[in-house]
This record gives sequence, C-alpha cells and structure tokens, in this order.
Amino acid sequence: MEVPYKVVLLFLNIPRPKITYMTFKDTGLNAELLKVIEACGFENPTPIQAQSIPQILSGKDVIGSAQTGTGKTAAFALPILHLLKDGPFNEKVRCLVIGPTRELAAQIKEQFVLFGSKSPSKVCLLHGGVPYKAQNEALSSGVDIIAATPGRLLDHVKNKTIDLSDVEYLVMDEVDRMLDMGFIEDVTKIIRKCTNKNRQTLLFSATVSDSIKRIIANNLKDPVEINIGIQLSPASTVKHEVYPIGALQKFDLLIALMENMKEGSTIIFCRMKDGADRVARWLKEREFNCTVMHSNLSQKLREESLRDFKSGAAQILVATDIASRGLDIASVTHVVNYDVPEHSEDYVHRIGRTGRAQKEGDAATLVALDEMSHLDSIEKLIGMHIPQRRLEGFNYIQEPIIREMPSENQPRRRRNSRSSQFGRRRKA
Repeated sequence: MEVPYKVVLLFLNIPRPKITYMTFKDTGLNAELLKVIEACGFENPTPIQAQSIPQILSGKDVIGSAQTGTGKTAAFALPILHLLKDGPFNEKVRCLVIGPTRELAAQIKEQFVLFGSKSPSKVCLLHGGVPYKAQNEALSSGVDIIAATPGRLLDHVKNKTIDLSDVEYLVMDEVDRMLDMGFIEDVTKIIRKCTNKNRQTLLFSATVSDSIKRIIANNLKDPVEINIGIQLSPASTVKHEVYPIGALQKFDLLIALMENMKEGSTIIFCRMKDGADRVARWLKEREFNCTVMHSNLSQKLREESLRDFKSGAAQILVATDIASRGLDIASVTHVVNYDVPEHSEDYVHRIGRTGRAQKEGDAATLVALDEMSHLDSIEKLIGMHIPQRRLEGFNYIQEPIIREMPSENQPRRRRNSRSSQFGRRRKA
C-alpha cells in the first residue's frame, strides 16, 4: 500500500529523543573530586566507571570486569577517595589495593595521587625489587592508602611494619592474573589479615575461575556484579593477523616484519624470560633500537626500560606477559606475538596494548606448527577466525600451510576437530 505523501512528511518531522550521556556529576562524587577530574580533562565516565562508582559510594561489595584500557583504576580510586574525605588521615591504613605486578601497583598509586591531589591522604607503594628502608620510613610516618604486590605486602606484615586490621576498603585488581602467577595463597592470607568486619571489598577480574568464585563466596557480602563487554574480544581498531612459520625461521620472519614497519612503536611478546632476553639481544645485534622487560630484571632496570619505551628513546619493547596488562602506554602502533600465548585470554590482553583510545593498531602473531592448538583456543575464545598470511618476498625454507578462511562475515564454527590440513586433534 502506498503511504500518503503528507504522512511521510509528518513521520519525518517527528522529534527524535535527545541522547543524554552520564557525567561525573551524576555519579555522586564530591565537588573537590569533580574539579580534579575536570582539570585532568575527563568529561564523561566510561561504562565501568559509570556503573561502579555509584555502587561503591553506596557501600556495596563489587565484582567488576571490563576490557583493558577502560578506566578501571579510576572506577575504584575515585569513589574510595570520596569515602575517605572526612579522615582521619595518616593514622592507619584504611584502603589497600593489591595487584599482580610492580608496574600495575605503581600505576594504581599514580592514579590515587593524581585524583587525590587536593586530599591530605597519603599513598604508599609496596613492591619487591627495591630496598625496604624507604618503604619502612613511609609506613612509619603514617599512610592512608597502600598499593602493593602480594609478596612484598606479606613481608611487611611478617615484619610487623604494617597492620591491616583497620582496612575499610580492600581492592583486588587483575585477580585472574594474580592467580595465574601463583598468588592464590598470598591473596587468601592478605584477606585474612584484613579483619575489619565493616570492610568493603572490591574485586576486578577479566575472567572468573572456580578459584575466584571461592574467593567471592568466602569474602564478599552480597556483591553487585558489573560486566562491561563480558566476552573478551580484540579491539575493533586493531588489524590482527597470523603468520604460520617453521620454528627455526621465527626470528628471520620477525626481522622481515620489523623492516616492513616503517614507523611507530612496537611491543614484542615472548612466553619466557630467557626468550625475551635472547630476542632483544639478537635485535640489538642487528641495530634495532630496543629494550627488554621481564620479572627477572631489577626494579631499576624495569623502570628504565618502561621509561625509555614510553619516551620514544627505544622504539621496540621485548617483554613477557608482565607487560600485557595494566600498563598505560600510549601510541603503541604494533604488537607482535613472537610466541603464541598459552592462555587464550592473554592474546586479547597482549594486543590490547595497541588500538587504544580508538586509535588504529596492528597485531601480528608468529605461529609454529606445535602452537596451532593455542591458536585454536584463541579463536574459540574470541569467536572468530584470525586471518592467516604469507609474507611476500620472504624466503621460506618450507612453504607455510595457510588454512582456507571462511567468508569475511562468517563467524568461527565451534568444532571438535581441526582442519584436515593440520590433522586431527589428539584425544585426551
């Protein structure tokens, strides 16, 4: 039936609803914090901030999950600073935040210092790799907020240089990563030391394993669950590709790829610490400007590596998964997985170092035949096929086998066996 011309005009003139966005004023934060937020240039809260801040201000325990680069630290730092605004100050530890790595703990401290610039609250950073003296002096002078890694924190508890019995706000950040690194016993011990019955507990984790569920059941009271982008997936601004290659030619292919990257900064991820050292050494021998970062380095060397990479003094950072989460490094244009990560979630975290803040990025993964099972797990997690490429002009000793890809818009099929090109999966 033909629609009358006047009706079409009436329809087109219907006023559309005005789209409104939540502002930081709507979250309930005090005026002092709002001034600091405005001075920092932030306008609207991210989804994890918009949903977490009101719940934390209301006193709720929170389980939060969001992808990397979504402002998760501010989601708990801002409401905690609001809740601490009336003091007392510098008398006892009222807030404790624990994270898996020194770099993440340092970044958490920086956020509290930034947003708490108008507050008399003191923030202390506790992690290994540095002498105890300066930390002991800071603790003895009185602190309100501690950002720490589990091991060094328990050392201070053992040495009785810190008392956690008055902690009112306990935050566990990147819990899944802490458990992957073997910190579950340390985390449990720390929770037991925080004996304040009125404690508010906040837990942030990309995934929730059975171990994390036990922590939640035993230590959180009627928690509110906040899930932002529940399914891990690569950022839409990242072009990601896989390059099948024989294990003996991996480094040669890496060099060829690096020579094609004419500008920008690159993070190369290796699975093992000695592998990262080896790749960095080989790159330096070929006059690539690079630095290396992993947990066996002293804290001073780790800080120098990160500083050089952030400043542009080094264009390449070779690292283990210690650099895959929590670090806020702007303008990373390329990520290369020299080794395919064993844990599929780490793929998303690794390539999340690029394509941040809606900027474009490139991610390449070098995959040997014995790493294909890890690639299959990654594709299952993200629900899509990763495009596989052959680098033109590269002298392959043996031609790489490229799987036939489905049409561009066809999602990955969940299946029990791999393509016949690679043989059938071995039965468990």
